[in-house]
Amino acid sequence: MKSNILVTGGAGYIGSVLVPKLLELGNKVTVLDNFMYSQNSLAECCHYENFEIIRGDVRDEKLLKSALKNKDIIIPLAALVGAPLCNNDKTGAKTINTDAIKLIADSTDKNQKIIYPTTNSGYGIGQKGKYCTEETPLKPISLYGTTKTEAEKIILNRGNAVTFRLATAFGMSPRMRLDLLVNDFVYRAVNDRFIVIFEGHFKRNFIHIRDIARAFVHTIENFEKMKNECYNVGLSDANLSKLELCARIKKHLPDFVYLEATVGEDTDKRDYIVSNEKIEKTGFKPEFSLDTGIKELIKGYKIIKNCKYGNV
Repeated sequence: MKSNILVTGGAGYIGSVLVPKLLELGNKVTVLDNFMYSQNSLAECCHYENFEIIRGDVRDEKLLKSALKNKDIIIPLAALVGAPLCNNDKTGAKTINTDAIKLIADSTDKNQKIIYPTTNSGYGIGQKGKYCTEETPLKPISLYGTTKTEAEKIILNRGNAVTFRLATAFGMSPRMRLDLLVNDFVYRAVNDRFIVIFEGHFKRNFIHIRDIARAFVHTIENFEKMKNECYNVGLSDANLSKLELCARIKKHLPDFVYLEATVGEDTDKRDYIVSNEKIEKTGFKPEFSLDTGIKELIKGYKIIKNCKYGNV
């Protein structure tokens, strides 16, 4: 059955891949976005009769409540994403990432379904060699992680919802981001041919942007058996350190040189490995490997030659 879906922040990095997919599958999709990056990433969707745009701020209570009416599914993507951006606007981080989510939870009918993406950065610093599961206590070490963790609690307490703890995304999107780890390292490898790594042993899990979109579609189709639970969403074979990631990139770009600094430290202290077994047991399997994404990004960076594509 086709759904009537509201996607807040639908013109962002994830939304610009997800929204065309939802429309392609025959759903009616409304996007509420303030277009803070002056992006035109959803221009190609305007030929769909079932596509609607509302330009505005998700914190506008009257506007949001109007947008929520008669929607079967709400996908709240609107957020200030990443630790640097949240640190630059602490008030915005709280009001957008947490308060606006509470407003959605309070303003929706219990029959309306919510699928909410948070981040596995909420795990903070994991135990060495031990996988973080959905039962692992959340210990965010950034304002970004804290606001998203609080929002997840609000959504799950509200009920009739599913939340994703997303791995670090990578891959090309019509609203590109260069500040994500894989995207950033490949950009440097293509353009600078070298990088200096701080604390290269820090590990992270990764997931292709198109597999994130597929996870949303999978959850819509399997909502009843997945509801009221959180799920890690990542590549099970991509729990990699920064040095391991560089080695993978070098396989595709042999001239790439990477060095680990003997002094200094990374301001981002996240270090964890993640189990994605729970969502895999529901039948979801990622289709896009890390190597596929690296090759895709190398081609994409022949098109993109400037650094305006970032969240900071």
